[in-house]
Amino acid sequence: MSENRKETRQRTFLKGRILFNKGASSMDCLVRDLSGAGARLALTETSTLPDAFDLYIPQKDKTYRSALIWRRDDAVGITFVDEAAPVPIPVAAALQATPDDSAAMLILMRRVSELEAENAALRRLLTSLPAGGGSASPA
Repeated sequence: MSENRKETRQRTFLKGRILFNKGASSMDCLVRDLSGAGARLALTETSTLPDAFDLYIPQKDKTYRSALIWRRDDAVGITFVDEAAPVPIPVAAALQATPDDSAAMLILMRRVSELEAENAALRRLLTSLPAGGGSASPA
């Protein structure tokens, strides 16, 4: 396969969420390669993916407006059109929505992903601290 990329992609293993139909539809993916210009995503179903969508990466807390470049049975190649600013919607507003409101569920799922990423970052920070933690030992 010939390399037509402007930037070299770095191998990654990041959880991602593809959002389309104005946020009404979404699917999970795995970001396998990433650069400033695009990515390779692994997914179980590529035939339902539209030509343009948003890619949210919780560990980076970023959403990218993306365009489909190529498609295979288990993966797609995308380019970033521009970084999309996530629309801040209060979680309280999502909780007041009806249970079958897919937009509300999407908001809650995004918040859960954000909290999972924050939790992972805090765990990494804790493991990097010295073992004693500076506390006084009992006499």
